[in-house]
Amino acid sequence: MTGAHPWLVATVDSVRRETPSASTLVLDVDGWPGHQAGQHVDVKLTAEDGYSAQRSYSLASAPDGSSRVEIAVQNVSDGEVSPYLVGNVEVGDRFEIRGPIGRWFVWRPSRPDETPSPPILLIGGGSGIVPLRAMVRAQASASGGRVPFRVLYSVREPAEVYFEQEWAHPPPGVDVTTLFTRRAPAGSTRPLGRITVDDLDAHGWPAEFEPRCYICGPTSFVDTVADMLVARGHSAANIRTERFGPS
Repeated sequence: MTGAHPWLVATVDSVRRETPSASTLVLDVDGWPGHQAGQHVDVKLTAEDGYSAQRSYSLASAPDGSSRVEIAVQNVSDGEVSPYLVGNVEVGDRFEIRGPIGRWFVWRPSRPDETPSPPILLIGGGSGIVPLRAMVRAQASASGGRVPFRVLYSVREPAEVYFEQEWAHPPPGVDVTTLFTRRAPAGSTRPLGRITVDDLDAHGWPAEFEPRCYICGPTSFVDTVADMLVARGHSAANIRTERFGPS
């Protein structure tokens, strides 16, 4: 329950632009209890007159035992929180966060003395890539590539790709495929369009490998991909989903 987590003060350490409408905020959080890859936080902004608004954002950083975390925020034009976080926040600004939140949509690396977990398939739509990036970072820092990852990232056009440099040079054991729906970079051979069964067959794990699958994105995207995986023989018990936006 989110009520079990106290509000903590987060100080903005740095701001990095990801796309024309999204930024990553690096935060120092006094008293941060630690988190797992895939969890999220509530962010609360309070005006001088006492009015406050809050929204939830996925953590983009892997757990490392420090008090520093990252969130990536997509600007929603009519939103109460995201326009400030993307367009106005500056280094040194402070606001409140609460978390970490979520126990289901997480990936925990196995210890060196444990049998590595099954292969991992991460499928993100748009800003849904954010918690999956935390899982990739956790894989690199904690498992040393012992667990193979495959990432399918569906995005409208190259300018909207989050964490572009990281996907261009992924850590060992991580294979990344970016699928463009509206405009592709020069030299791309895949037809434009939403993710298909052919994409899953070509770039995902076969069902007989029994991979653990994580899907995050808009509700319609997540439901469509989950249905395709089940139709291809993947066990529903191995599929974990995280949705955002209107249902």
